[in-house]
Formats: sequence, structure tokens, C-alpha cells
Amino acid sequence: MSIFVVIYILVFIIFALIAYSVLQIKLFGIKIKDFWSFIEANQLLDKLYKFAKQYENMSPQEQVIYLSEAERIFKAFDNVPDALWEEEYDKYKEVLNKYKDIKMIRWAESTSKKT
Repeated sequence: MSIFVVIYILVFIIFALIAYSVLQIKLFGIKIKDFWSFIEANQLLDKLYKFAKQYENMSPQEQVIYLSEAERIFKAFDNVPDALWEEEYDKYKEVLNKYKDIKMIRWAESTSKKT
């Protein structure tokens, strides 16, 4: 009988913590969907950061994948306040720089093919 009381209290505490977290996110002015996208994008940022560090020359297919994933990260990070991702700024900047480099390479290749 006492084990059910303990389980009930633990379940109540878990739901209370979840409700409190949701309330704090909403008070911060962020939509829950945007916050969840930010969490997923943060994980993807770590992967792209490692990828950007390791690979100097990517195949065209890898470039397209990198560009699309980076754009997804940029959208998610734009939807949340900068204060949430200050710690990740260096990684974000590195991914952004690699994104710009790839865009320039692809643009140069496309203009050289046209002429």
C-alpha cells in the first residue's frame, strides 16, 4: 500500500515539474514547438560542427545535405532568444562559416558553367 503512495507522489512530482517547465518556457515568450525544434537543432549543430571541422572538401551531394541541415538549424535558432544559445555561439559561427563557403563555391561553379 505504501509503495503505491510513493509511486503516486513521484508521478505527481514529475507532472508538476513538466508543467512548471512548460510555464517557464511560455513566460520566456517561446512556443513549445519552437523550443523543441531548438533542442533538436542543438543536437544537430554538434554533428554539423564536427562534420565542418573534419571535411574540407565535400562531394556535391554532401554539400547539399550540409546546406539543408544547416538551414534547418538556422531557422530553429532564429525562433529562440539569443540568450539560450550563447554557449553554442562558436559552434554556430563555425557551421555558418562553412555554410557560406559552400554557398560561394556552388555559386562560383554555377556561374563558371554558364559562361
